[in-house]
Amino acid sequence: MTDSLFPELTNYDAFLSTLKQRIRTAQVRAALAVNKELVLLYWQIGREILQRQQEEGWGTKVIERLAKDFKREFPEMREFSARDSKYMRAFAEACPDESFVHQVGGQIPWRHCCVLLDRVNVIEQRIWYIL
Repeated sequence: MTDSLFPELTNYDAFLSTLKQRIRTAQVRAALAVNKELVLLYWQIGREILQRQQEEGWGTKVIERLAKDFKREFPEMREFSARDSKYMRAFAEACPDESFVHQVGGQIPWRHCCVLLDRVNVIEQRIWYIL
């Protein structure tokens, strides 16, 4: 679209379109990076819970206590409920290799990881659904 009052803006629409696409691409890449970091964090928390339960004999009550302490410290974050902490533990137990989380686990949102934990028992099938 040309504007006779501003002839220097002849290529403006194409320029704007290119910039908008770059912004959208950057937003998606940023969201994926955040998701990957969160999934890795949740796996690490789950691994720590699992290790403490195995090595120090902590029971399931520790998850309830952690959830209360998390809620007190991070009231705006819903991801640290007792239910989510149990999923974190289950995720670490189901996927003991951290490289899996880096390569595959961070490609889907956390809630999808939880659904796969509930519905799919075989790691190869989980990978198939993720990819």
